[in-house]
Amino acid sequence: MTVTTNASGSWLSDERSEAAAGKILDAAAALFVERGVSATGMAEVAKAAGCSRATLYRYFENRRALHRAFVHREARRLGEQINSRVAEIADPRERVTEAVLMALHEVRATPTLAAWFGLGDAGLASELASTSEVIEVLGAAFLADVWHVDDVEIARRARWLVRAIVSLLTVPGTDADDERAMVEQFLVPAVLPPA
Repeated sequence: MTVTTNASGSWLSDERSEAAAGKILDAAAALFVERGVSATGMAEVAKAAGCSRATLYRYFENRRALHRAFVHREARRLGEQINSRVAEIADPRERVTEAVLMALHEVRATPTLAAWFGLGDAGLASELASTSEVIEVLGAAFLADVWHVDDVEIARRARWLVRAIVSLLTVPGTDADDERAMVEQFLVPAVLPPA
């Protein structure tokens, strides 16, 4: 989420600011589904959120900042959800496989997330998915307790994992079995340490 500053330069962290930013992101989400991510402008978001454009720009300096805040918020939600669902799976290969397949399913089943992978919007999703916060959140959710190496190696493998997920969202397999086979055969061996 974008953090704003007031006139004195101190960080705004009160609940009202968080609630207002959340309301704006929720309004943007509905428009992303209705109009597409790329076709949604700041004026439409302000109107849907019930605020002025000036207020919107106090929270998000531009459309890119709004997009980034939305993607980061949703990546955190998705990462937490998946992490809680796969935490009890002991086998690392099975855990990563199930986490990836859950991510694919959840994104496709959630209209506000699926909107990012429609025609004309997938490139934007790919760009935002490569930001460090998305990679850190999803990498932690998917690779937690699997690696015992340095952070640079974990980050590199997490980037590869997120790129593969974005690729499957953009160009899906022929069916669920095909995607599972691709994840098990090609993705899991690439992101996990040798057995």
